[in-house]
Amino acid sequence: MPKSTLPTYAIVELLIRLSQYNHLIGNYKDHSIFDSGVMVKTSTGSIKLPLNIIQRQFDSPDFISESELSTLALLFKLS
Repeated sequence: MPKSTLPTYAIVELLIRLSQYNHLIGNYKDHSIFDSGVMVKTSTGSIKLPLNIIQRQFDSPDFISESELSTLALLFKLS
């Protein structure tokens, strides 16, 4: 999936949701797409997100469980 077709606002929305579980996440800066997922750079660090979770945030955000969000928030790395 090219960067231009990935809904950036879905990444931003997902970061907002994840920040409820980890207040250190910061604001969206940029992202890069790889075969294994999407590396999102924020104002304070980075987090690797699966493409399918971004797509679910775009299509049906209510189908992302609280446990998935809390687990994803643990993947955040300060820079």
